[in-house]
Amino acid sequence: MHIRHYLDATYLKLPEQAGLSKADHEQVVRACIQEAIEEGFKLVMIRPDMVSMARTMIDQAKSSVLVGTVIGFPEGTADLEAKLQEAQQAIEDGADELDFVCNYTAFQSGDVALVRKEIVAGTQLAWSHHKTVKWIIEVAALTDAEIIQLSVCIKNTIIAHFKEEVFAHVFVKSSTGFYETKEGKPNGASRAAILMMLENCAPLPVKAAGGVRTYEEAVEMIKLGVKRIGTSAAKTIAHGGTTEAEY
Repeated sequence: MHIRHYLDATYLKLPEQAGLSKADHEQVVRACIQEAIEEGFKLVMIRPDMVSMARTMIDQAKSSVLVGTVIGFPEGTADLEAKLQEAQQAIEDGADELDFVCNYTAFQSGDVALVRKEIVAGTQLAWSHHKTVKWIIEVAALTDAEIIQLSVCIKNTIIAHFKEEVFAHVFVKSSTGFYETKEGKPNGASRAAILMMLENCAPLPVKAAGGVRTYEEAVEMIKLGVKRIGTSAAKTIAHGGTTEAEY
């Protein structure tokens, strides 16, 4: 199995979260990008302010690694205009894929119209520039019923507003990896959550993010049907190791 083709090598901490100076933090991100190039991962996922640097490094290396970034991260509660501005800037800076955090709290409170509106607008912006878009639903913050309902909402919204050729470029993604759970509960891609997503998102593809820590777990997710895996330990997983990485 060519597992590297499924891996989105991820580094999304801010300098203060990593306990680093801005300069040292930039070096860590550079190292993550360089590792993705050397290992031949599908994509490197970094914060929006690092997209331009990633684009330059990858282009100079003549690498096929894609550049991905997060929008409205990690809470997803920014208003639509702010999300679209952030996404537009990322596109201009050279991003290939945009991972929007869905406003799942609005969904939970019953404002489904707001969620549908941002899904349509964000997907339209991405697709108008031939970019892949992913909608992060934050499974650890949702009940099983909400995982199913939000997955169906995204699927039905995309089917209603876009042609079939777009479907393969609109993912539903499990997690940010940054949601704080209680009592040590998993904050990412559990087998149960991924199965619910796969059953209710089709024909949209699913990305498992957060909590995939071994080669065997990654293979299991791929066999279940996920098309991409987001992890901050892509090299360890690709080489058959086990990691205690947070996301």
